[in-house]
Amino acid sequence: MAGSALSVEEFLKECQKSGDAAYGAFRSVLERLEDPNSRTAARIFLSDLYKRVGDSDQCLEQYHFRIQDIFLDQYQEPNNNSNDEETRSFEDLDYLESVVIPAKPNNLTIFGMGYRGRKKLTMMVIPSIFMPENWSFTFYEGLNRHPDSIFKDKTVAELGCGNGWISIALAEKWLPSKVYGLDINPRAVKVSWINLYLNAFDEKGQVIYDAEKKTLLDRVEFYESDLLSYIRDHNIELERIVGCIPQILNPNPDAMSKMITENASEEFLHSLSNYCALQGFVEDQFGLGLIARAVEEGIAVIKPMGIMIFNMGGRPGQAAADTDISALVEIEKNSPHRFEFFMGLTGDQPICARTAWAYGQAGGRIAHALSVYSCQLRQPNQVKKIFEFLKNGFHDVSSSLDLFFEDDSVADEKIPFLASLADQLKENSCFPYEPPAGSIHFRNLIASFLKTYHHIPLNSDNVVVFPSRAVAIENVLHLFSPRLAIVDEHLTQHLPRKWLTSLAIESAESDDPSKDVITVIEAPRQSDLMVELIKKLKPQVVITGMAHYEAVTSSAFAHLLEVTREIGSRLFLDISDHFELSSLPSSNGVLKYLAGTSLPSHAAIVCGLVKNQVYADLEVAFVISEEEAILKALSKTVEVLEGNTTPIREHYYGCLFHELLAFQLANRHPLVERESEKAKSDKLIGFSSSAISVLDYSELSISGAEISTLIHMDVDQSFLPTRSPVKAAIFEGFARQNLAESEIDVTPGMKQFIKSNYGFPTDSSTEFVYADSTQALFNRLVLCCINEGGTLCFPAGSNGNYVSAAKFLKANIMIIPTDSGAGFKLTGSLLNGVLQTVNKPWVYISGPTINPTGLLYSSKEMETILTTCSKFGARVVIDTSVSGLEFDTEGWGGWDLEPTLSKLNSSHNQSFCVSLLGGLSLKILSGALKFGFLALNNPLLVDTLHSFPGLSKPHSTVRYAIKKLLGLNEQKSELRDAVAEQSRNLQSRCQRLKEGDAKSSEPAAKSVIVSHARQLYAYLSVDDLMLANLALELRVETMSKVNVTLEKCGWDVLEPQGGISMVAKPTAYLNKVIKIRHSPKDDGKATSTYEVKLDDSVFREAMVKSTGLCINSGLWTGIPGYCRFTLALEESDFERALDCINKFQDVINN
Repeated sequence: MAGSALSVEEFLKECQKSGDAAYGAFRSVLERLEDPNSRTAARIFLSDLYKRVGDSDQCLEQYHFRIQDIFLDQYQEPNNNSNDEETRSFEDLDYLESVVIPAKPNNLTIFGMGYRGRKKLTMMVIPSIFMPENWSFTFYEGLNRHPDSIFKDKTVAELGCGNGWISIALAEKWLPSKVYGLDINPRAVKVSWINLYLNAFDEKGQVIYDAEKKTLLDRVEFYESDLLSYIRDHNIELERIVGCIPQILNPNPDAMSKMITENASEEFLHSLSNYCALQGFVEDQFGLGLIARAVEEGIAVIKPMGIMIFNMGGRPGQAAADTDISALVEIEKNSPHRFEFFMGLTGDQPICARTAWAYGQAGGRIAHALSVYSCQLRQPNQVKKIFEFLKNGFHDVSSSLDLFFEDDSVADEKIPFLASLADQLKENSCFPYEPPAGSIHFRNLIASFLKTYHHIPLNSDNVVVFPSRAVAIENVLHLFSPRLAIVDEHLTQHLPRKWLTSLAIESAESDDPSKDVITVIEAPRQSDLMVELIKKLKPQVVITGMAHYEAVTSSAFAHLLEVTREIGSRLFLDISDHFELSSLPSSNGVLKYLAGTSLPSHAAIVCGLVKNQVYADLEVAFVISEEEAILKALSKTVEVLEGNTTPIREHYYGCLFHELLAFQLANRHPLVERESEKAKSDKLIGFSSSAISVLDYSELSISGAEISTLIHMDVDQSFLPTRSPVKAAIFEGFARQNLAESEIDVTPGMKQFIKSNYGFPTDSSTEFVYADSTQALFNRLVLCCINEGGTLCFPAGSNGNYVSAAKFLKANIMIIPTDSGAGFKLTGSLLNGVLQTVNKPWVYISGPTINPTGLLYSSKEMETILTTCSKFGARVVIDTSVSGLEFDTEGWGGWDLEPTLSKLNSSHNQSFCVSLLGGLSLKILSGALKFGFLALNNPLLVDTLHSFPGLSKPHSTVRYAIKKLLGLNEQKSELRDAVAEQSRNLQSRCQRLKEGDAKSSEPAAKSVIVSHARQLYAYLSVDDLMLANLALELRVETMSKVNVTLEKCGWDVLEPQGGISMVAKPTAYLNKVIKIRHSPKDDGKATSTYEVKLDDSVFREAMVKSTGLCINSGLWTGIPGYCRFTLALEESDFERALDCINKFQDVINN
């Protein structure tokens, strides 16, 4: 209509009606501008219109639009106070590397440098869009301070483009490849297109070309977009993102939730340009939530070397009179943050938002300062990975992400690790099985680093990983159990107190474990003094570090090697203080020596990785040896005493090693031929007798080249998918910086956890001890038992790893017989008969869920057992580490130990006490988090336990994650009844599966589960649903299949009621003779076979070599003939395990 049927006067008459009418008239003009046939006439019409109305505020009031010139010529007004006024700014965004660009707020004319063409732009505005004013002018001044090259030939997006003048000015001055002007206000986009045509053609409608023979139409486009949504939806990659966007929260939050259309009211559309809504970011508290969201969206679409430029602060110069800052006042009310305002342009003392609001209400004029920040991402590809992970269901975690670093070295470590962790959590459903000696990948990285940077030709088999240096040293001493050890005084602080106070230097091994004490003599680190002590005392083991001045050369190390070889001492040299994870490591005499000479058989290197820039208390250690027997023994020792090292620790340091190796050329320096070891000493101490019996005859992990092909149903680990809340908690713990003690204090949550689940009483005197693994805590209790001269009593059918550990540590052990009729559970009568013959008994009980049988102890059974223990003054250890996943609970009723323990504790039997041992790895369904706890109520036992200080404690990030997950575990009182009802239904379904074909029954069974689960969802919290789903998975997808498979193949199954394992007896196979194949390492002939008669001593070996399936035999379970199967495997491994069970039957039949 406008510009065709209407004259200028008729057009103005139409615009005079209302703002909506004016917008409709200009929209018609835009339609003619978009049509090449009418474009020239429409552009001439706009020229005539401008000549008619001119540039005045009256035009805006009368006709609801305004056309004005914005000058781009260089202009700088003299300012005598320019050195006195500094730009004030809010805090920088967390994850940006920022440069503050000062900008003077009172220059209304834009100045520039190096303009190639025009001196001004002609721009139109309407009331419903953001109008050019001090806010945008000052932002453009900040852009103008950048060099010309910053936008030249670049792809640029402007957020909140308003009427498009900045996008057009950018294109005019810097000649970018493309500028995308984006605005959430649809009317702003239409007006921007009009302004583009207005400046792309002259007054006569002729196209204007720039120096590169292109037009503004070639360089600029405008689109309706909520921040970068248009860019994201069209897969556009940007090189520059600029934005002068609102930072003041809308005083009417509900208005921001309305549907945005071009027909919305002028007041609403104008508010979109002046105010923002809460964005769900921590930066909302500073009014910077919209910028934070813009940056986060920008990370996904910006190219690696891209730059983002944003305004930050309040309005520059005089604040608009209509600006409502009440939202900022509310922020100040609810947070310690204070905004900066000024009383007019000449004010030099800041006032807070509340004062500014009151001053403004009284008629005063308030001003803000503004800073323009040029922002470039550190390690952009890595940051993109992090945010890609967070946007897939983990948005809440992004508020905890803090990627601001004052030290580049911290950023260089943390960002790649977070990116790698994000990849691990995103791509893998669980952390895979790794051997106890440490992740093969991690050990390869260590060996590669030593080979690349220090020219030492080692491989992964030469490396054994430990949770910490202190753990490695203590485990070494347990392995050899020397009568006398000399230990560097800097390395003794975590050793058992008893070792450091013993004077039994000459005593030999004793039959009484409580008297068989290792004697440790502290020694100075200086090598000449250490050598003198070695010569005089002739210790069997020496553990020492080196002074800094001696570590530079290899002479001190060579001297120590020679002296210990002559004396017959085993040497473990600690290089932790001198080992640098750096691309330019300083000189290290020990590593220099190893580059040219093989490590002697009597020596090993200990190294604790503690020199990281990010997580000061995160440690992992490794031991290097070139003696195969030592390496195998150390690998099995860490398995017996610690379980395995937390994968997260290895993952962190693995990232550091990987970063250092990534840019190195492989095999660039040929390795020199090393000198071989001199004559070996024949006086060296061997492994302790207890260690030999365990390492040689216990069913520990199977190692070897074929390990990656084995299926592990012989480990107490869960390889089921890690749930999203767990992944979020893990990542958030590592993403956070400066965790407060209250955020990592898990004790309040643990008290509630053990009370809710077991009714275990706690009070202010209850001591909680935490460690990376339940096994490490159990071994501390074994040492306490030994220290008291007690006897550790295990029911037959207990955790075989615990029994092996107690034997390794030389504890007195009593096995309590159990009866198949009672499901091999401990009973009061059986216990009573044994305790009559035992002095100072310690009784181990696995419950409520028994490991490995999966049966449940009832509260009544526990009352009987505990009453019997109290009668004989026994110390009781209840191990709950596999509990929490009960599924067949009919008639069980859960546990409430408090009434029983209150009654028994009042009997005044001082020696009786109950300690609660457990872990949360299974409860929270993650193999990534290792967390063990021990609750003690006996002060004497607490003191004894603390005399063994070498525990590897959970890292602060793990405690943060555990605390969050314990919060999810809080339950309502009616929850138990709901879960019990669900479990009864599962029991019925399980029975149907067992009696029929497992696979064909699954769909019907699952429909029953869904039906009952829906009835429970109203009661279940997020964590409860996770546990319920896991129980269903174990019962439906696992238990029934195994039962059917085993029974079909001739096994007698003891059906479990909970947990992640079950036992079965291969009745049809026992005492049969079969042929199995030798391993290549046995005789070098992989095809040769030998015959074995199947019994407990060979059953595991026969199963592994015949099928590749690792299970535990009756030697591990303690129940003759019964094997243990762990069921919480990754789905494909579980299916392979079922095939292996069938395959073994074929082996037997053939």
